[in-house]
Amino acid sequence: MPKITVDGASYEVAEGRTILQALDDQGVLMNGVDIPHYCWHPKLSIDGSCRLCQVEIEGIPKLQIACNTPVRDGMVIHTRNERVEKAREGVMELLLINHPLDCPICDKAGECKLQDYAFEYGVPHARTREPRRAGKKRVDLGPTIVFDQERCILCRRCVRFCREVPGTGELSVFSRGDQSVIETFPGEPLDNDYSMNVADICPVGALTTKDFRFKIRVWFLEDVPGICTGCAKGCNVHLGVANNRVYRYVPRRNDAVNGTWICDEGRLSYARIGADDRIAGHEVRQPDGRALPVSIDVALEEAAERLRGVIDRKGAGAVGILASPHATNEDLFVARRLLEALGSSQAGVAVRTGRSDALLIQPEKAANAEGCRRLGFGPAEALLERARGGAVAALLVLGHDALATQGPELLETLRGLDVVLLADSHRSELERVAQVVFATRVVAEKHGTLTNHAGRVQRVVPAVEPSFDAHAEGEIMWRLGRALGLPGFDGAWDLQAVSKALAETVPAFAGIDLASVPPDGVPRADR
Repeated sequence: MPKITVDGASYEVAEGRTILQALDDQGVLMNGVDIPHYCWHPKLSIDGSCRLCQVEIEGIPKLQIACNTPVRDGMVIHTRNERVEKAREGVMELLLINHPLDCPICDKAGECKLQDYAFEYGVPHARTREPRRAGKKRVDLGPTIVFDQERCILCRRCVRFCREVPGTGELSVFSRGDQSVIETFPGEPLDNDYSMNVADICPVGALTTKDFRFKIRVWFLEDVPGICTGCAKGCNVHLGVANNRVYRYVPRRNDAVNGTWICDEGRLSYARIGADDRIAGHEVRQPDGRALPVSIDVALEEAAERLRGVIDRKGAGAVGILASPHATNEDLFVARRLLEALGSSQAGVAVRTGRSDALLIQPEKAANAEGCRRLGFGPAEALLERARGGAVAALLVLGHDALATQGPELLETLRGLDVVLLADSHRSELERVAQVVFATRVVAEKHGTLTNHAGRVQRVVPAVEPSFDAHAEGEIMWRLGRALGLPGFDGAWDLQAVSKALAETVPAFAGIDLASVPPDGVPRADR
């Protein structure tokens, strides 16, 4: 492998990589080795148009662009000398000639690379007196993106993205020279499943999403690492949080999962976290059909009493759990332990499916369907068939995915049972047939792990706290087991202890507890 020296530090890099690629592979680009760049992106083709990444290479008379210069053994590179700094100043001055001075009102302010690089590498004063070139304002490119043309620096990232990632190619550069502009082709709006990614990769405030535009200044946001739960891919995201509210999802780079992208549907799914149809408390159904709000302790005691009645009449084997593929591995592990402690094997899971593609979107529309399977939850159809046959008299239902897969027939099946207990985060028709309803947390509100379609185990942490009393499914079932007096459910709910027990007792999760999961997850383990 070639060895290169950058500002006195040596690196062993892969053959055939360019300087920027090699430094990015090492994890030091803009993290110890600062080579500013606009047009280069690690997941797009090389363009070489912005010229900001110029460096000096010993033995080569002219400065070279780091994005398109292959490494070679013994290469000595300088990124901080006077010659390089003067070149950067010249490039920045050219880029700013026509750029509007509207940082105070620009929605990209606070995360704009032109703003950052102008401060770090630019000149303090402009030498031009001519008026700046005017551009179109607030151009509606499609259902998700607004374009402010006068801010564009023609890095062409958005053009390459549309051609190379979704393969739709709606954007292009029109005209030539100083008249060049980015536009959509006539009659072709920017409308693909990944269109909002162009706002992420735009280094300036030219492209913004309609969903987030002028919502909040980005410096008020805290970026919390998380996982998109829209499908089984488990794309890594940053949740933008302020005032205990999630304002947006943006992709978090994980080359083993989603690279640097996320689909539009998954990106917009953050709205479900604080939706108006959240179940905002625990309820017990009265004989006259009214839902009475109660504390969690009262709801647990009522649920335990109803389960005791079924067990006394029909045996513990008549109690089952219909799991949720949105619950964490730790939640599902407690569900299995609850059934085992009761002496029942009645378990199933319903997984909603939908359209998919070859890029990111998976057919299973839940983040942890694979985790359910690894923990022994079979198809919901078999469990519900046993319920219709009388083998199941009490069912603890987690979530409402089964409504999408079973339809109205599910409600008829549940109405025929003696006891239905529901633990869910959002309202659905299942509440009408449940005697006890528990309010649960969504993934963005709890600790745990999820297993994506490829078997990678990834960790989630709370980004926000619910404004009402809600608990993780695992905690509810733990406390229910304790209310029933089951062995192994003594003491308070302890997620860390549950996580360690999962890692010690389930072969598919051997050695994988909360403390051991790195930011990019743990690859699929041998079964």
